[in-house]
Amino acid sequence: MLSPEIDYKEMDRIIGDVKSNIQRLMEVSGGIQCVDRNCERIMAAIKMLELNISDVQELLP
Repeated sequence: MLSPEIDYKEMDRIIGDVKSNIQRLMEVSGGIQCVDRNCERIMAAIKMLELNISDVQELLP
């Protein structure tokens, strides 16, 4: 059940910020495999956050 005390829009904004920072890190990594692989894993986790938070907040009033 969704809680009215939780700021889903703020969480969505933060998720977007994290995603942007990870994308930027991949751009500047210079192809370092350990960085790129870990960034890919983080992006998979961010995708799950988007599915669980970002998509839900769009349905809220």
